[in-house]
Amino acid sequence: MDWFTADGHWLSRLVFQRSLAVVYLVAFVAAAVQFRALIGERGMLPVPDLLARTPWRAAPGLFRLHYSDRFFALVAWTGAAVSAALAAGLDGLLPLWAAMVLWAVPWVLYLSIVQVGQTWYGFGWESLLLETGFLAVFLGNGETPAPVLVLWLLRWLLFRLEFGAGMIKIRGDACWRRLTCLDFHHETQPMPGPLSWFFHRLPRPVHRVEAAANHVTQLVMPFLLFTPQPVASIAAGLMVVTQLWLVLSGNFAWLNWLTVVIALAAIDWSPLAGPAPTAPAPPVWYEVVVIAVTALVLVLSYRPARNLLSRRQVMNRSFDPLHLVNTYGAFGSISRTRLEVVVEGTDEAVVREGTRWREYGFRGKPGDPRRLPRQFAPYHLRLDWMMWFAALSPAYARPWFGPFTERLLLGDRDTLRLLGHNPFPDAPPVHVRARVFRYRFTDWRELRSTGHWWHRTYVRDFMRPTSLPAPLRRGGPS
Repeated sequence: MDWFTADGHWLSRLVFQRSLAVVYLVAFVAAAVQFRALIGERGMLPVPDLLARTPWRAAPGLFRLHYSDRFFALVAWTGAAVSAALAAGLDGLLPLWAAMVLWAVPWVLYLSIVQVGQTWYGFGWESLLLETGFLAVFLGNGETPAPVLVLWLLRWLLFRLEFGAGMIKIRGDACWRRLTCLDFHHETQPMPGPLSWFFHRLPRPVHRVEAAANHVTQLVMPFLLFTPQPVASIAAGLMVVTQLWLVLSGNFAWLNWLTVVIALAAIDWSPLAGPAPTAPAPPVWYEVVVIAVTALVLVLSYRPARNLLSRRQVMNRSFDPLHLVNTYGAFGSISRTRLEVVVEGTDEAVVREGTRWREYGFRGKPGDPRRLPRQFAPYHLRLDWMMWFAALSPAYARPWFGPFTERLLLGDRDTLRLLGHNPFPDAPPVHVRARVFRYRFTDWRELRSTGHWWHRTYVRDFMRPTSLPAPLRRGGPS
């Protein structure tokens, strides 16, 4: 079937596959490094507790067969190793069927992790990585030309990703329609980056241009993905530029980078790539599998497509337990003020008016007003992100914040490794408290006079001083 392959897209496939493997690698390393404190057997939301109260069919995965922290670490580091091998091009040295199996390995492993990740893995980029990784299984390798159907499915994914994000904005906060959301967003986004202060201080007319350009990219360009070349490539290229702008202005884990990866697959690189390497016609079994997968994705697309057109549009939701076809979107509403939960401890046995409290420092979220925000994306700091949600509403933090503070009082090493600064290196504190502060970026004058990037003002208590019962206290970190 001549229509089945796209000879000129061999470079598009190559760039997509190598880049996707790098994203996989980052995701697996983040899971391996952070899981013990978050979802391990002694974590804040232990996986064994989840498995005991939920049925297998609700979240199928390897950990339904067995769970231990050692097994989770094996899964995560195996995923990292396979991802590194794919990034190095191992799939190109294998027969077609073996390359597909190799690409299926990280998908199965990461799906298993997401299925037990609970609130820590409730972000849209988890489903996006799984959906993209599933399609990558069927892209083949240098043994066959790139299959047209899978390339079109990637464009369909990119359409839902961008158009869904655009529609949730237009239907949501009025500031998107007034082009004023960027007056606030750079300051109030979940985790600002090192350039966010400067983006926030851009002139307001520039913020209007930012918002308008976002609408064009997310509401107009997605339709052009299905037009002939070079128009489709231009549309995808503009999406890449927009995503790189977002990379510079904040920390959104691998969301922006993975969107760039998907958009690169929609660009026709043939004018630069030259003729495709000679490859035999794809085997019949491969054509049958790809056609069957395409039919499956189209059937599963019904509910996500209907969601795009619904006035009650939801974002970042999976309609099937394997995260094969999902809905996406972000920032349907924009916070006007930034609230941060500041966690403090004291080693004094009795809390008095003059008690000296020492602040815990987080790696990514704002804390010390003198510290310039840092760049972490595409790496995902899960605890820092959830602290931003906790500041919006205590309900977001209710399941895990108590266990978090308990582990600070115990001096739990796995939990302390997630933080940037532990003010109690020798022995855990006796009391821990949490308070809410309003943060705002300083202006140029304040920055020059104080050296502070942030100004913060106390708002309210988040958690009153708490301590452990005497029998549970320990003399040092565990």
